[in-house]
Amino acid sequence: MRKVRLPALRPMALASLIANIALVVTGAAVRLTDSGLGCPTWPKCTDGSYTTTAAMGVHGVIEFGNRLLGIVLFVVAVACFWAAWRERPRRRRQVALALAVLLGIPGQGVVGGITVLTGLNPWVVGLHFLLSMALIFFAYALWHSTAEGDGKPFFLVPAPLRHLTHLLAAVSAAVIVLGVVVTGSGPHSGDNGAKRNGLDPAAIAQAHADLVFLLLGLTVAAYLAFRAVNAPAAARAALILLVIELSQGLIGFLQYFTHLPVALVAAHMLGASLVWAGTAAVLLAIRERPSIPAEPAHSPAGVTPAPAAPVPTS
Repeated sequence: MRKVRLPALRPMALASLIANIALVVTGAAVRLTDSGLGCPTWPKCTDGSYTTTAAMGVHGVIEFGNRLLGIVLFVVAVACFWAAWRERPRRRRQVALALAVLLGIPGQGVVGGITVLTGLNPWVVGLHFLLSMALIFFAYALWHSTAEGDGKPFFLVPAPLRHLTHLLAAVSAAVIVLGVVVTGSGPHSGDNGAKRNGLDPAAIAQAHADLVFLLLGLTVAAYLAFRAVNAPAAARAALILLVIELSQGLIGFLQYFTHLPVALVAAHMLGASLVWAGTAAVLLAIRERPSIPAEPAHSPAGVTPAPAAPVPTS
């Protein structure tokens, strides 16, 4: 039987990253079209069917389509794990990252089921989104690992800039978490009868905006500092993150002043995914992992390797 050769891990890891970001966008479509209970139960779509039925209408199609994308994600994650496991020499870090993504997807499905069974509780919906952010981070780290070695990492920037980068990442995470809280207080609940978290949307949105300004300032500072210490890869990653943040901030202000039109809200959720992926890029760009030199082949016992031929000097 002819052996099936899997494609390289790097393009599959990129496909996993893109698919996890796409899941956030389709999840936004579910919520923004009030299709959160299009399949009113879980793991079945209805009490009598695992798939949507004509009686569920377009909401059932949208919700069931989002569930199908979760299956696609799982298949891609299995392929990534299998490729990482079969790679020779096997790289344990890649296997661990691929396994983290693989195990996170069923976990995401379970949280999604709890979301449906609790009638779209806003805190559970938020947890569902945050788990997607974790999967995006691991998927990006897996993709990034395919372009670096497995040696001990060494930092390209001094300690103060490492602290700045970690602070930037913490604020980025806080922006996303507070954005989830803003969403839970707003009008797009995923279903007309779903509860909201009861917090004041204006006050939470203001706190979210304040953190965004802090994140922008930290990103500008990181970019300038990375350039000053001649760390081009880190500076490039920070610049890309800054462009994403500015675009995301513009979308955020537009959706706030235009009373949250669904298209802008969907774009804002895509932007949140890109901000987090960009944050991961900056975190990983401040250090490098060299390749581990291959061990020299051992000579048979009692045999002395021949000396190397002299190199001509002229």
